[in-house]
Amino acid sequence: MDIHKLKSLTIGNFTARMPIIQGGMGVGISLSGLASAVANEGGIGVISTAVIGMSEPDFSTNYVEANIRALKKEIRKARELTKGILGVNIMVALSNFADMAKAAIEEGIDIIFSGAGLPLSLPKYLGETSHTKLVPIVSSARAASLITKRWLEKYKYAPDAIVVEGPLAGGHLGFSVEQLNDPAYALENLVTEVMQELKPFEEKSGKLIPVIAGGGIYTGSDIHKFISLGTAGVQMATRFVTTDECDASIDFKNSYINCKEDDIGIIKSPVGMPGRAIINKYIEDVNAGDKKPYKCPYHCIVTCDYKSSPYCIAYALISAQKGKLNNGFAFAGVNAYRAKEIIPVKELMNTLAKEYMNADISHIRNEIKADVG
Repeated sequence: MDIHKLKSLTIGNFTARMPIIQGGMGVGISLSGLASAVANEGGIGVISTAVIGMSEPDFSTNYVEANIRALKKEIRKARELTKGILGVNIMVALSNFADMAKAAIEEGIDIIFSGAGLPLSLPKYLGETSHTKLVPIVSSARAASLITKRWLEKYKYAPDAIVVEGPLAGGHLGFSVEQLNDPAYALENLVTEVMQELKPFEEKSGKLIPVIAGGGIYTGSDIHKFISLGTAGVQMATRFVTTDECDASIDFKNSYINCKEDDIGIIKSPVGMPGRAIINKYIEDVNAGDKKPYKCPYHCIVTCDYKSSPYCIAYALISAQKGKLNNGFAFAGVNAYRAKEIIPVKELMNTLAKEYMNADISHIRNEIKADVG
């Protein structure tokens, strides 16, 4: 399969030959291993910065410095493994957001993806010689407009692209529980609204702002659908978990392989947002009130109600990443149950390309039929 037939994805002066951004997955699910493998196959690999210092010896006692050190290490490791395009995902809600942004830019990361809040001040961390591109992650046209307007007014800087993440994604979601199943908030509608909202800003700034669709995208056919709608590319996360190069433990990966569709549900997170995860005994115990509040060891998320929370989200996700799922749980997108085997990233990317091509052929055939009819 000739993957060069796929539409390329350009963000600023970076062009990926595959229109696929591997979504940043924390805690520790997408680090240098997965990000570099995706970049090597022509996509954009993304390192998650959330609680990235978890393996540093002074993590509990020197949280800020441990995370900065770990982020720089992961970027350097990834650079040794690939000449491709690398990004980092930095949640606005992180208590060390500014430190992570500064460290990533100092290390010369290609792209910063930033959501879980509005990254209204992100451009201020760029230096005059910084080549790093800035890409907000939003869940609505209103958020896209607010960020773009602020960046242009205050920094004379338009976003280099915008990722629109819909309600079918894994992890923390930018929607109310009621909105998750409301057709009005389907990703197809959201990307169309965002593209329309950005047109005046593109005209004003003279800069193209590519829109990237994310959340629930699982196959090459899905990629084809959203590119046909006018998006520049897609963000995919869940399908990359069950790859050899994913940085999570084998037990974490197998939680995807072994789960059923009705095992994936919505949880109430201590950070004040709904989240999609694979429901296991740990979550059932929390829901039953068996876990007790305790002192917050990290205070990693600004919005976390750690004083009254029944569990620590960072500790739960660190445990899960290490395979200790009796002490945590796995975040997952709505399609996680479809994973059947663990394969190399190269094989996955080739499969996605083949699926895309088949969808394209079917689309052309249907158009011909319609014309003949």
